Amino acid sequence: MRDRRSLGRAGCNRDTETGRVKEGRRSGRPLATSHADDRFIVNSALRNLMMNATQLQAHLRETQCIMTESIMSKAATMEIPINSNGDTGTLPEDDGLEQAAKMQWSLDEKVGSSRGTRDLQQVMVSGPNLNETSIVSGGYGGTAEGIIPTSSIKGSNMHHSSSSSSMTAEETTRGVAVEKLESLRTWGLNTYKCTKQMISERFGRGSRTVDLELEAQIEVLRDTKRKYENVLRLARALTNHFYNMVQTQHALGDTFADLSQKSPELRDSLTCSSLQDEFGYNAETQKLLCKNGETLLGAINFFVFSINTLVNKTMEDTLMTIKMYENARLEFDAYRSDLEELSLGPRDAAAMTRIDSAQQQYQLHKEKYERLRSDVTIKLKFLEENKVKVMHKQLLLFHNAISAYFAGNQQQLEQTLKQFNIKLRPPGADKPSWLEEQ
Repeated sequence: MRDRRSLGRAGCNRDTETGRVKEGRRSGRPLATSHADDRFIVNSALRNLMMNATQLQAHLRETQCIMTESIMSKAATMEIPINSNGDTGTLPEDDGLEQAAKMQWSLDEKVGSSRGTRDLQQVMVSGPNLNETSIVSGGYGGTAEGIIPTSSIKGSNMHHSSSSSSMTAEETTRGVAVEKLESLRTWGLNTYKCTKQMISERFGRGSRTVDLELEAQIEVLRDTKRKYENVLRLARALTNHFYNMVQTQHALGDTFADLSQKSPELRDSLTCSSLQDEFGYNAETQKLLCKNGETLLGAINFFVFSINTLVNKTMEDTLMTIKMYENARLEFDAYRSDLEELSLGPRDAAAMTRIDSAQQQYQLHKEKYERLRSDVTIKLKFLEENKVKVMHKQLLLFHNAISAYFAGNQQQLEQTLKQFNIKLRPPGADKPSWLEEQ
């Protein structure tokens, strides 16, 4: 092999010297890869025998990008002081910067980029362009190896920032998804255990925790709420009927007053004056009843409002806490039954791990159950005290107002409203004024 190569080389030299063989005209196009790139491709192909041409090309480009970014990041961290006349000062880091620039230009030559060389020659001939910022090593008119365009530095920094932000967003999205999956898994497991416990209790196969005293108080509260709801319904019906009666009295009084003044058949009659007086008396009576009826309506509305607040807000809030207490009791019994089943099973390593986890869940739900039971007990006590005070006041108001109205005692009826601080709204107060409508 050596003899053949040496003979071929000697023949080529001899033909060149004698002039029998001439080199063809070349286009001057730069090579796609340099000698260093060719060696890199050969070494990569020998190390990875399964890589094809496309994969080798991608591997070469990736390596060149990594080297370029490392050089640009090192160059971007260097500071360049500028004197008062606009020239760059002498830097102790010029040697390192020139080395980085040389490595950058060698990489440009490897990928076949001749545009950078032409730009450099243009800058050296015509001077620096003020519209483009450059980093010059050694002052104005330095060597070509000392000029590094800052656009490449900015591009590499933007690439790093965009890649880091995308990675951060991806990690955040992944964390949210994992958290949702974990919460869904916990909810499904808890629902399964509670449903199993509920079915076992209904079929008489499972045991449940019972507080007899508290359960009796809860049952009394529910029965009281049903009865108070019935009282509220009847009081609202009374209010509606009485309101219609007051409106009828008001219309009847207006009719009587109109007849006492504008009746044509009574003008020439002998009994004209007596009938007009009777119509006038009845009109005044109906107006007085209408006024007292409106006062009584104010008292009844206050009674209905107070009963509605007691039933649909105070009692409902206590019942919501009771519902949470019952759900906590069901969860507590479910995890208690699960712990008992695991305790009766084998005691290997895996079983002991499950038992420890079940024990922790049991303690958590036990604390929740006891806390809610204490809350229910306190709320039931406060509700009973509040119910007694509210109902005593409202029943006294209702009795005094009804008695004064049907007794015709207008002064006592007004005194009752003042006693309970009830203010009546004048007619048409609910309607907006013409200024508000505008």
